[in-house]
Amino acid sequence: MNYNSVQFEAAFGTLRQIPKSTKAEIAFAGRSNVGKSSILNKIFNRKSLARVSSVPGKTITVNFYSVGDVRFVDLPGYGYAKAAPGEKRRWAELMEGYFKTERDIRLVVQLIDMRHKPTADDMTMLSFLREMGYPFIIALTKCDKLNKTEFNARLEALETELAEYSDIVKIPCSSVKGDGIEAVKAEIEKVC
Repeated sequence: MNYNSVQFEAAFGTLRQIPKSTKAEIAFAGRSNVGKSSILNKIFNRKSLARVSSVPGKTITVNFYSVGDVRFVDLPGYGYAKAAPGEKRRWAELMEGYFKTERDIRLVVQLIDMRHKPTADDMTMLSFLREMGYPFIIALTKCDKLNKTEFNARLEALETELAEYSDIVKIPCSSVKGDGIEAVKAEIEKVC
């Protein structure tokens, strides 16, 4: 797959705007500010293809990017406490609607901030993905922000915290240093 040939296709803010699935899709999901857009930019080796912000809740649309016959989907983050109730409802409808419409979802890359215990929202999302039967991997983001001792301690803690997902591939990732990016690409290529 030639990741350098990526093209931004479109962004949709409501469920009824999202077109039918016509290509294999790789979806990126996770809480607000976990690094979905940053990881996508690193995968595509672009600095600003996907909009990045240090402020949570900036991705408020479902964003589609095309690479040949595969579509990459940057989903809005969940769990942003300061969003207005109406906005949270719209995001939830977008996310649920995306997953519950007939789509050719080959893989969900579920991002979890490696520095912290998975949130209740993260656990709900993992449970949803398993219940719905979607193939997924877990990208443990921001691993570069941990020193070696902290990194090893978090890996050990995650074995317990994510014990019910011991069969799922987990990849420590850094959108800054590029750690884990090739491993994520390899998982994507397996399903495409």
